[in-house]
Amino acid sequence: MNTNYAGFWLRFVAWFIDSLILGVLEWFIIVPILATIGFASNFSYSDLQNVEDISSLVAIGSALIGLAWVVNRAILILYHSVLESSKFQGSIGKMALQLIVTDVNGQKLDFGKAFVRNLCKLISNITLAIGYIVAGFTDKKQALHDIIAGTLVVKKSSGTSAS
Repeated sequence: MNTNYAGFWLRFVAWFIDSLILGVLEWFIIVPILATIGFASNFSYSDLQNVEDISSLVAIGSALIGLAWVVNRAILILYHSVLESSKFQGSIGKMALQLIVTDVNGQKLDFGKAFVRNLCKLISNITLAIGYIVAGFTDKKQALHDIIAGTLVVKKSSGTSAS
């Protein structure tokens, strides 16, 4: 089994690469949706006559922000789950750094395990990133979501097959 674990900083750089790629792609999806909703509302600021009108505008804005967040999370979870369970065993950022995601036995993840791992990233996020920082202090360099899902991120060795 490959025990050449990927540490916090390697994983951070992979995350940064993925964030740049996904950020561009998401804006091609989210911005047109928000623009369409905005144009369809036929709302004019001169129509704001009372507190109820302003409250409605705030409620619509909040709903749109919530929708954008849900779409963003869904894209992230699916992107990582599909690629981590593929023959590449990792996202584009991980591939660029020669990293792969495995289970604790060094086996390729199936989609279900990859999906659980990526859902658990929500927990790592709500802990103010402490769930990610944990990877710098555990023996196997596992973040909180890796510990929960029973996964590892390792450096791809020359003998490691990505199939």
